[in-house]
Amino acid sequence: MIFHSDHGAQYGSKAFADACYRAGIRRSMGAVGTSADNAAAESFFASLKREILPGRRGWPTARVARLGFYNHRRRHSTIGYLAPVAFEQRSTTLAIAA
Repeated sequence: MIFHSDHGAQYGSKAFADACYRAGIRRSMGAVGTSADNAAAESFFASLKREILPGRRGWPTARVARLGFYNHRRRHSTIGYLAPVAFEQRSTTLAIAA
């Protein structure tokens, strides 16, 4: 796994570096002043903080964490304003029909 971040103090700290090392995570930082490099990461973490983490203390199992990690109802412009589940179901139906 690679953890890509900006140059925030929390991501450059020794404690964070040690935690990543123990977990087998490779760290990556974008260049200073290159906002486009971090746009995807910033968007991801904004969604994570807004939709998943408020009030959350943990998940009972890893499977529950994976299943609950993504907002399956929110529509996305890149897939024709469908929810991810609807897009996947439509794609599967089309593949079976073909």
